[in-house]
Amino acid sequence: MSTLLDSTSTNTVMLPVSGMKCASCSGRVERCLNDLPGISKASVNLAMAQVSVTGAVAVPDLMRAVERLGFRVPVTTETFRLEGMISEGDERRVEQILAAVVGVRAVTCDQASVTITYIPGTVTLEKLQQAIQPAGGRLVRIEDHREQVDVLEEEREREYRAIRNRLWPGAILVAATVVLVHWEMWGLGRILELSRTTNQWLQLLLIFPVQFWSGGLFHADALATARHGATNMHSLVSLGTFSAFIYSVCVLLVPDFFAVRGVVAEVYFETSGSIIVLILLGRFLEIRARGRTSMAIRSLMELAPKIARVAREGVEIDIPLGEVVVGDRVIVRPGEKIPVDGVVLQGSSAVDESMLTGESMPVLRGVGATVTGGTLNTTGSLTFEATRVGRETALARIVDMVGRAQGAKPPIARLADRIAAIFVPAVLGIAALTFCAWWFWGPEPALTYALLNFVSVLIIACPCALGLATPTSIMVGTGRGAEHGILVKGGDALETAHKVDVVVFDKTGTLTCGKPVVTDWTGDDGQLAMVAAAETGSEHPIAQAIVTLARGRKLALPRVDSFEAVAGFGVRATVDGKEVLVGTRGLMRREGMDCSAEEAALERLEQAGKTAMLVAVAGRMVGIIAVADVLKRESPAAVARLKALGLEVIMLTGDNARTARAIADEAGIERVVAEVLPEHKSGEIERLQGQGKTVAMVGDGINDAPALARADVGIALGTGTDVAMESAAMTLISGDPRGVAVAIELSRATMTNIRQNLFWAFAYNIILIPLAAGVWFPWFGILLSPVFAAMAMALSSVTVVTNALRLRRFKPLLV
Repeated sequence: MSTLLDSTSTNTVMLPVSGMKCASCSGRVERCLNDLPGISKASVNLAMAQVSVTGAVAVPDLMRAVERLGFRVPVTTETFRLEGMISEGDERRVEQILAAVVGVRAVTCDQASVTITYIPGTVTLEKLQQAIQPAGGRLVRIEDHREQVDVLEEEREREYRAIRNRLWPGAILVAATVVLVHWEMWGLGRILELSRTTNQWLQLLLIFPVQFWSGGLFHADALATARHGATNMHSLVSLGTFSAFIYSVCVLLVPDFFAVRGVVAEVYFETSGSIIVLILLGRFLEIRARGRTSMAIRSLMELAPKIARVAREGVEIDIPLGEVVVGDRVIVRPGEKIPVDGVVLQGSSAVDESMLTGESMPVLRGVGATVTGGTLNTTGSLTFEATRVGRETALARIVDMVGRAQGAKPPIARLADRIAAIFVPAVLGIAALTFCAWWFWGPEPALTYALLNFVSVLIIACPCALGLATPTSIMVGTGRGAEHGILVKGGDALETAHKVDVVVFDKTGTLTCGKPVVTDWTGDDGQLAMVAAAETGSEHPIAQAIVTLARGRKLALPRVDSFEAVAGFGVRATVDGKEVLVGTRGLMRREGMDCSAEEAALERLEQAGKTAMLVAVAGRMVGIIAVADVLKRESPAAVARLKALGLEVIMLTGDNARTARAIADEAGIERVVAEVLPEHKSGEIERLQGQGKTVAMVGDGINDAPALARADVGIALGTGTDVAMESAAMTLISGDPRGVAVAIELSRATMTNIRQNLFWAFAYNIILIPLAAGVWFPWFGILLSPVFAAMAMALSSVTVVTNALRLRRFKPLLV
């Protein structure tokens, strides 16, 4: 057996943590990890039960720090078949190699297999393969793989069952106790007469298992937390219920000591039991609701099939998805999901990419086209070469980005974190003051009043609602964004986007298609075929656009006898024995051609921002062909949506003013900043920010990266460059500019939801803690029963999570 002794490395680790119950718990973990040497930032997400740690990270040190606080880092164990270099005596070397992988906790190896215990989410099969391959080995999964989300789901399910198994027996026993409390009031004494003492002893017998078994989860956690010199929500519950329980036992054993003016004191066994059952019920409902907040990331993960069909050595075999390697020839039949990313080698099919991009229409993919893992092959069979597998696929990166976004903490959460850090000690102080005030100055029986109000204050305080207010909304919001094809990198972007008042679009590839297409041709198809044939010898994008149009019309291209590119003017070619000229006015004049009759049409096309060329065949002018980078069909709707949201829209481009103005008019944009060099784009963004504007920049190219990084919110198109996507805070997977408005609407909806949750969490505690302390009793005679306090406390967390789940119904504005 070999355990991990890995060296530190500067990176970011997502570590699952179980046992955190409230904001006080998450705050303790966050403060502890931030205090570790070499850690630059640690951020805990209570809703996801995980911590993101950035810095010089040694995973064993992180685990030990978490475990010293009384929490646990879940691990999973998986067995692999070992192939390759392993011979007798090599087992120790394999254990050492694999144990060096960051996140591996233990390795046991024999000649046939290796069993690895690791932290889910930090270790992947790809990392293990990279470690073992240099030594000549290979790992093959022999059982179903469990992702981090599966392990966390199991942890949640385990807690769910533990609470359920204690809730229902406890509820039955408390119900029976309530019957005993009201025995005489409900007339049951006429059926079976019970003395006061007998009735109270029966209450004790019924509540004893509720206090110690049903409430055991709270007491054990409170004790473990106390051992580390801290407190949490369960400390309040445990102290409150034990106070009521022990007081009641004392009243039962020595009633005369607590009697006031000859009146025997009451017992509060049903109060203790009811509090435990109601809080268990609240936790039960909360866990069920929180389970639904992670549905988006789970549905993304389930897009990829478990099995892939590959051709190896001429034989088609089905293998687990994790065993597909770069270069494999993958076969996908109609109706099957594409397992990994690749390039089509054979076949043609319509591929439904809606689950990733939100685009409803299937896209035709043929030889040379790229396909994405997780999408659905609908009509034909495809054979493609795997180019990205495992964690490198587009789907895996999307899942990772969504997971990181869900774990992010926006600035608005910091206030709640600061309050949560002192919340439980403050409540304990308020409860102690309440007890003393009622004991010294309260009416008789002063001790009873003091105890009940003390318990009410402890029970009604709810740090859970504070801790869940922000992360649950972020989880649901980012998940809903992913369903709409919007990937958010962090909580800062989601918060800032709702304040945007100016959206700046790059032109080429963002509002336009990014490549030239033929928009006008005044000749016939026969002449077009000759022009396309002449252009086949050129690699210029305009030439490719002309050839694409001819092939799209299924025209047969004639034989080309000769070809010459005339630099700066166009092309000259001999096609089927006839001279073909395609180019500018200058080319035609050089060849002695009169183009005065075409001048008006040329100017009209150029005014529209198009590149217009003259065509002559066999010494005669036959037509004009115009090419342009045309506007995406979605762009006008995208601009209209943003205007409907009250936003100013600007187009920023390096293109000439005339072309830019033509595109802007077509898109519906009034303000254009043209002829801006790439290095000056970020300066234009800064100038807008200097006017007090909150600016979103939308782009897709390398030249947009500085502006994307400079903007308050950078939004990149998924169809653009990796550099742009790295610089941006949000990515629109499909490249549809309408997603910009959806992203801003989603940000507004999420921030509204967070504010509602924070308002509820703060208002609940601010209003009800004084009520529980009896502040209003001298004027209005109002006191809050501990049972109602428990009911309110149980409902508070459920209310916050349920409100966050409303974001799942988010629908963008339609224009």
